[in-house]
Amino acid sequence: MKWMHVTYRIAASADDIDARAEALAREQSVECPAAAVRDVRVREAVMGKVIAIGPDGPDHFRACIALALETVGDDAGQLLNMLFGNASLQPDVSVLDVAWPDGLPDLPGPRFGVAGVRERLGVPRGAITCTALKPVGSSVAALAALAGQQARAGFHLIKDDHGLADPVSAPFAERVPAIQAAVDAANRDTGGRCVYAPNLSGGPRAVQGQLAICRSAGVGAVMLCPLVLGVSQVVELVRDELDVPVLAHPALGGGLRIDPALLFGTLFRLIGADMVIFPNHGGRFSYDVASCQQIAAALSMPLGKHAPALPVPAGGMTPERVGEMCASYGEDVVLLVGGALLAAQDPARAMRGFVEAVAAEGVKHG
Repeated sequence: MKWMHVTYRIAASADDIDARAEALAREQSVECPAAAVRDVRVREAVMGKVIAIGPDGPDHFRACIALALETVGDDAGQLLNMLFGNASLQPDVSVLDVAWPDGLPDLPGPRFGVAGVRERLGVPRGAITCTALKPVGSSVAALAALAGQQARAGFHLIKDDHGLADPVSAPFAERVPAIQAAVDAANRDTGGRCVYAPNLSGGPRAVQGQLAICRSAGVGAVMLCPLVLGVSQVVELVRDELDVPVLAHPALGGGLRIDPALLFGTLFRLIGADMVIFPNHGGRFSYDVASCQQIAAALSMPLGKHAPALPVPAGGMTPERVGEMCASYGEDVVLLVGGALLAAQDPARAMRGFVEAVAAEGVKHG
């Protein structure tokens, strides 16, 4: 029998918590009353078991529940389902953490990890610079020109905005080759190794078509939104299709009542993300310093055989915060600044200034 130990936070009174935790254990496993489980093997090897309960603030408790790994198999979507499927419909419950005493589910993890991404980008040490192609609604020509400007400024990585899917203003089939050509031209002129990461989106047939375009254009990375695209599809892409690093975007991740470090740090890493974007503290989102550092720690801590992944703090970041972000995350970080550079009076100068500031931090701490 193999189990995963899932820690939930439950709103309940001291009188009710034992019964509430037992009900949650059944809900997330056999989904029926205990009296209905007459098969001894199901009762012993599959039905969830409450391991521990402890207080967690006024009228809240932490309950550690063992759930059978056999119910997960090697499917990432089913892992999310067994962790929080039905319980997500119960507003008194959130998921805080998962431990794997009997081993991890068979998921791919990062194919490149920190070392592979650094080799692909030609950045052996120091923070990696990243920016985004904005705004959505721009033409192919405008986005390609912007990408060329960004690459010439010295950025290591340029990504599509996550809202850039297959819009009429910049269809994927036209946009990706044009942007890659602009980045290639800039790299030839500057000697740089800037990599462009288009945004994959849509169902399996659409994504297969996009991958063919990416291969033909010679792109060096891809971005995707696991919770939009579907985590099971992401796993299949990492296992069977992708031979470039994966940059994961956190869209839809804020309303799931799953702890950010678990969702972005552990689960996104398990399904194959080499780099994970998340809202940095002090930006236009509400994450605090502790939450961000916990996400970064989860991306680097031991996780079975899986390589560490890179944190990508983002969301309203500015060049003035380069020193602060480097101090907060260390050198294994991708610093993503987009809109603030484009809003500058002289965007090209702002881009160069950001890249130079990151390089200076590397020299300072190298």
